[in-house]
Parts: sequence; structure tokens; C-alpha cells
Amino acid sequence: MTPPRLVLASASPARLATLRSAGVAPEVVVSGVDESVVTEDSVPALVGRLAMLKAEAVAATLAAGDDPVLVLGCDSLLELDGEGYGKPRSAEEATERWRRMRGRSGVLHTGHHLVLVGGPAGSGATRGAIASTRVHFADVSDAEIAAYVATGEPLQVAGAFTVDGLGGPFVRAVEGDFHNVVGLSLPLLRELLTDLGVLWTDLWAPRRAAP
Repeated sequence: MTPPRLVLASASPARLATLRSAGVAPEVVVSGVDESVVTEDSVPALVGRLAMLKAEAVAATLAAGDDPVLVLGCDSLLELDGEGYGKPRSAEEATERWRRMRGRSGVLHTGHHLVLVGGPAGSGATRGAIASTRVHFADVSDAEIAAYVATGEPLQVAGAFTVDGLGGPFVRAVEGDFHNVVGLSLPLLRELLTDLGVLWTDLWAPRRAAP
């Protein structure tokens, strides 16, 4: 099988950076799915459905050809007290969120969904799964919360925090895949690719030899 192109159906800079740091250079096509109208009975089910909808929306815009294309959709939410939290809509919401999170732990769920378009294996083969990682938050002060929210970073990410940015010092521990907290589980993605007959190493972008 010819190594497929990978299309990332997400506007997330963190997901793109995670793939690039692992040697993969995907194309980016934003799905345009309206997440606000999608509901499910649980947070894991919701991120799984949103990831599927994003991948399928982008896959539907691609013409099937002889060369395979893999479309990857992802969605992340932080589960706290049984509710799922994405990006805060305002600084006030981010502040209140952090006051609830501090000194506690939540679970970051990320849905992953792959759609294979074209190639000898045929169009439409799919694989999907959810990665869940428990995150323990530091007991930060009101002053630290205010300073962090003022940077604007919490408004740009699901759960209102990062582990690989300014929010890193406010996360005491992570139980599970670190990459999943950033927005994409590399080990899980490798397993999904294997199920579709694609080696992770086939996706590595060509590297120039050292002089």
C-alpha cells in the first residue's frame, strides 16, 4: 500500500505541533462542524462523536483516487464533576473554571477518528477510539489564576489549561498519556493506523541528510 497522506481535520496548533514533533507533516483542513448542536450521554461519547463528525466532514470534501488519504478528526474536553468543558468563552468563565479546578483532578478525554479515502483498500474504512488522561491541578492562588487568565492562554484551549505552555507549573501530575492532554494521543493514533494497515513510520516526513 502506498503510504497515505495525512489530513488533520482540526485548527488546533497544539495538535499540529505534536504531529510535527513526532516526524509527521499533515495537511490541515478545518471541518467547520458546529460543535454546539451535538449532544451525547457522556463526555467520552461526546468527544468521540465530535471527532467522527469532523473527520467525516473533511473526508466528504476529498475525491477518492488511487493514492490513499487518511483524515484525522480529534476533539478534547475536560471532565470535572461529570460535565465536559471545552474552551472558556470569556476571561470570567476561565477564572471561575480555575477556581473549581484548583487542588482537584479531572479527566481529559480526546476522541480520535480516522477515515481512509481512496487507495487499493477502498474508500470509507474508519477507526475510532477515545484516550482519557487524569490531570491533577495545583492549589493555585487567586493571584496566580488572575495572572494566568490575563495571558489569554486559557481561553484558547480545552479545559482552560495547558501542560506544555504557561499552564505547565499549575499541573501537579498526569496519569496517562501526556500527549493526550496536549490534544492528541500519539500511541493511540499509532494503534488506529496499524488497524488500517498503515505503519506509523510510513507517515514520517522526509528528512534532509545532515551535511
